[in-house]
Amino acid sequence: MNREPDWALWRSFVAVVSNGSLSAAARELGISQPTVGRHIETLEADLGLPLFERSLTGLKPNSTALRLYEPVTRAQASLAEAAIMAEGAQDDLGGTVRITASAVISNHVLPSLLLPIRSRHPGIALELVPSDSSENLLLREADIAIRMFRPTQLELVTKRLGEIPIVPAAHQDYLARRGTPATVDDLFTHDMVGFDRFDGIIVHAQKLGLKLSRDNFRLRTDDQPLLWSLMCSGLGIGFAQASLVRDTPGMVALPIDLRIPPLEVWLTTHRELFTSHRIRAIYDALAEGLATYISGQHSQR
Repeated sequence: MNREPDWALWRSFVAVVSNGSLSAAARELGISQPTVGRHIETLEADLGLPLFERSLTGLKPNSTALRLYEPVTRAQASLAEAAIMAEGAQDDLGGTVRITASAVISNHVLPSLLLPIRSRHPGIALELVPSDSSENLLLREADIAIRMFRPTQLELVTKRLGEIPIVPAAHQDYLARRGTPATVDDLFTHDMVGFDRFDGIIVHAQKLGLKLSRDNFRLRTDDQPLLWSLMCSGLGIGFAQASLVRDTPGMVALPIDLRIPPLEVWLTTHRELFTSHRIRAIYDALAEGLATYISGQHSQR
């Protein structure tokens, strides 16, 4: 080995092995593709070893890279844990807290909840990560996560805040044009807004014996905030969080019981971060705001 590689090079190495290409690794790391490429070249030079086979389809890790991958990811997890412990030991109420939540919660619920939090804790900067994937709290991709499922890792502190029913809904302008469906069968005569590739709603409907298919959705997208915008624009009937429907002027929940499982809402953080004053302050404030929102006492916008 010529010299010990910088940790940033190993970080790029893990991202390339995980993602299979420089471009995907760059997106994950938030840096440019040429930078990732230079990192890989520098790492190979520092080690005096080739790690990847280059092809038109991307970078394929060789046997050496695959052997290195596991110990490097273990080291990455250990460094992240050390950073978490150091963060938790900090006593001040300044600094930054990184929050991740689903795209819908981030875009349509968090802004109003954060207004009193910002007033109460003006010295804490907030970074928001709208994502429908499960950001890894153990690797410090976020400090606090709002989840629609119960996290199971033992290293996490979790709090169940309640559950939000999912209901069929439409804008009052659409219902004025097309009428209000009263039964499940009536839904099939309306313009429905739904997912493109995600089939969760279709699978659930079919379990209930309903002949719902992708073709029944006249407008389709897998972007959930866009789905909600389509519904709010009066383009059709869709499925949404009852709390969001309740708090959005013009939106109407339809009195049709489709037995859709409700969304559980969990707030979670790493147990070591829970001792950080600023993270605990934001965690508690989010718990209070979300519980109020879920219970139906959220102020009308």
